[in-house]
Amino acid sequence: MAVSTAADVVIVGAGPAGCAAAIGAVRRGLRPVVLDRATFPRDKTCGDGLTTAALRILEDLGLTRGDLDALGATPVPETVMRTPGGREIVLPMPTTGDHALVVERRLLDARLVAAARAAGAEVREGHAVERIEVRADGVTVDDVTARYLIAADGHWSTVRRTLQPDAPRDLGEWHAVRQYFEATTADRLWVWFARDLLPGYLWVFPLRGGRANVGYGVLRARREAPKRGRDLRALWPELLARPEVHRVLGPDARPAEAVRAWPIPTRYDPTRLGHGDRVMFAGDAAGVVDPMTGEGIAQAMETGLLAAEAIATGADYRSLVHRALGRDLRFAALLQRVLARPTGARFAMAAAGLTPWTRRNFARWLWEDYPRAVLGTPDRWQRGMLTPPGAWVDAH
Repeated sequence: MAVSTAADVVIVGAGPAGCAAAIGAVRRGLRPVVLDRATFPRDKTCGDGLTTAALRILEDLGLTRGDLDALGATPVPETVMRTPGGREIVLPMPTTGDHALVVERRLLDARLVAAARAAGAEVREGHAVERIEVRADGVTVDDVTARYLIAADGHWSTVRRTLQPDAPRDLGEWHAVRQYFEATTADRLWVWFARDLLPGYLWVFPLRGGRANVGYGVLRARREAPKRGRDLRALWPELLARPEVHRVLGPDARPAEAVRAWPIPTRYDPTRLGHGDRVMFAGDAAGVVDPMTGEGIAQAMETGLLAAEAIATGADYRSLVHRALGRDLRFAALLQRVLARPTGARFAMAAAGLTPWTRRNFARWLWEDYPRAVLGTPDRWQRGMLTPPGAWVDAH
């Protein structure tokens, strides 16, 4: 018979949301136990881009710039954006600290697991959850009893499926495809807003050693959008064959692994943030992914930290998330509708490339340097709110 372990919080999932929750819990004097069915390092299908918001949180969690360099981090000094009409606009990144990096998720997530352990959290890898019991005074997950449960176990959340078996299956609002390439000549980060993908886009994110993360994302609601993984993969060769993509990758570029497709949940709904008073959902399990870009790493870590704060202070988790992220996610959803139309996309990108000032500030906005809806939320107005420094300023 397994010996029961007592904890303040049991966290299911050791990705960015779960590790951030664990580190935040330890810092607040709580004892967390983290369970994950995977053994790290493990691959996580993703674009591998880290926004300014994500980098700041990683710095706050104790990771150094040297830690990310050891993982092969690739700096992003500028982004090249191709408009639906074929115009290429160069968006320079600020130089005050790091504002964008590319790091493979299999390496980043393993480093975060190590950081959670170093902070004092117990992390159990290779532990697939089999039993969940929620009571008025706490929870039991397999052999762990705790006062609270944080479900940070991804889009196909085992916790949600166990506790809400009748809930409709969430297929996600976006579909995405990713494939690693080697022997490429890609030396800058590229984003194509192709007319047939709007409001989705095609990307090339450079990695060290001539490698690149190449992929595309498309909104499922589009009438002509692929609806199944095999349809996404079937479109992939046609996108790769486009001259502008071939030019960036170079004549010798070749796939380094098989193509992979995955769903992205971007439907922010405060009612999905919790189950009763003892269970909180964080990261992809909560659907807190940017509806415009599909970015979710920063949001995952922030909700993990907010869940730990709610447990330690007794604050309402839903209110914390809404104030920190909810308004920006809803604003991004409105912008997504504008970009879904070619006319709206052309206008937005023309405005972005109008002057050096607009190009610099569009880069900040695209890479989550400040909250999406900051101009419409006066409670967050402060001096320098549109030009904050990036992460690891002292390292530059």
